[in-house]
Amino acid sequence: MNRQEPEYIGTERLDLYLISPEDLIQLFEDPENMQLPDGAPYKNSYRVLVDESGPLQWRVPHVKRDVTLNKWFIRFVVLREIQEVIGSISFHGQPDENGMIEIGLGIEEPFHNKGFATEALLGMWRWVCTQPGVQTLRYTVSPDNAPSQKIIANFGFTHKGVQIDEEDGPEDIYEMSVEEFRNRYSN
Repeated sequence: MNRQEPEYIGTERLDLYLISPEDLIQLFEDPENMQLPDGAPYKNSYRVLVDESGPLQWRVPHVKRDVTLNKWFIRFVVLREIQEVIGSISFHGQPDENGMIEIGLGIEEPFHNKGFATEALLGMWRWVCTQPGVQTLRYTVSPDNAPSQKIIANFGFTHKGVQIDEEDGPEDIYEMSVEEFRNRYSN
């Protein structure tokens, strides 16, 4: 595959850079030797996804089976002002048979409580609402994760129930239709 400039989603303060399939695999299989793409306009001083693989263990097998799925997966969250990776964000997969798509993210601790998680979610959701087949946005979060609970409450998602995640235990399920999201958050 040819290495191309990664697709990105721009928000007010952030650029959300899609990690290429090749780089995603390299980051998972040999993180210490992972080089940022040639000409990348950002640095990864906080070693996002290097010291802890986060969602890579779940996303990489999907990309190895079907490279076209990569568009739904991991993006570096880059703070434009300092050109630094401050986190990552990813959908859990392509929309399911009902058009539901779930998202997860992580922001490095020095950048907490500055609105970056909210801004990254808004950027990703605005993008995914333009994709065919997406009907429902889903966000799951531990009942004990007060900051993430506050973020999703501020978006106005509806609590749909609780699920048990194999890794994280109980999680509250929040959803909003794409139509409602567009009505509330169109540019």
